[in-house]
Amino acid sequence: MRVLRRVVVFDAGDIEAESTFWAGLLGGTVHRDEDWHSIVVEDEWVMGVQRAPNHVAPSWPSGEQQQQAHLDLHVDDLEEAGRRAVELGGRQLQAPRKPADNPDGDEMFAVYASPAGHPLCFGVH
Repeated sequence: MRVLRRVVVFDAGDIEAESTFWAGLLGGTVHRDEDWHSIVVEDEWVMGVQRAPNHVAPSWPSGEQQQQAHLDLHVDDLEEAGRRAVELGGRQLQAPRKPADNPDGDEMFAVYASPAGHPLCFGVH
């Protein structure tokens, strides 16, 4: 068996806000169906957003509704990535900081959430 395509899919109550957020961050476009949106970047389907009317956003980093997955996006400008995420309807969960496992290195990361509350990390080296 060969895996022919890998697509990350997020659930959301408001699929328009969620798909617009991810397409804006990834530089893609949204292809819309009633209960499903596909995010296409450079002619490649990379993400889906599925309508989940009872979706409950996870509580980051811990809480009653814990996160089950998140994306790490490595960027060239941490400040610009954070500004863009907020412009697209996201919110910051954790300010930029050095990772605990490499406090003397040049790596920094910050944590944001999508409109549906899905956490994502921006990292820069």
